[in-house]
Amino acid sequence: YEYKLTYYTPEYETKDTDILAAFRVTPQPGVPPEEAGAAVAAESSTGTWTTVWTDGFTSLDRYKGRCYHIEPVPGEEDQFIAYVAYPLDLFEEGSVTNMVTSIVGNVFGFKG
Repeated sequence: YEYKLTYYTPEYETKDTDILAAFRVTPQPGVPPEEAGAAVAAESSTGTWTTVWTDGFTSLDRYKGRCYHIEPVPGEEDQFIAYVAYPLDLFEEGSVTNMVTSIVGNVFGFKG
């Protein structure tokens, strides 16, 4: 699945209500940094939701994480920083634990 088409949005302007995160990413050989950054945004937001859930109850665009910027890590040939914006509505209100678990939970075990 190409996440880049949905989750890589370099034209996106972050909002005051977005939660911003930066991930250090080492893409697999042959995977462009944009695709790797988009995969991080997907896997840490709505990329794991089922079709039934997203079709029936909610708008994917409202809740998805967006990789809006990628830059190389200075001195590291194949590493990049992927900047991801998450809409506040994605998380349970007042729950820092929910937010941290949602953002890093799937990503730590991710090989993209």
